Amino acid sequence: MKTITAKEFDEKFDNGEDISEYLDFSKATRANALKTDTKKVNVDFPQWIIESLDKEAKKIGVTRQSIIKVWIAERLKEETGHLQAS
Repeated sequence: MKTITAKEFDEKFDNGEDISEYLDFSKATRANALKTDTKKVNVDFPQWIIESLDKEAKKIGVTRQSIIKVWIAERLKEETGHLQAS
């Protein structure tokens, strides 16, 4: 894996260049990689949490739902030591 500065990385990404040589995929996982079934749930959040989620999601270019799913999956992995499909 090659290394470059964050600014160089951003410029390459913004220009539509292939940035895969600068990424380490050896431990990459997808939040839904083990998904066999999905179930819709409704969760009520205070307005400040929604605003914070939207701000973070916009910053990294994903939807609110995506960031919630990734963060929950990361926390579950941290707490249990692995992602588990059941």
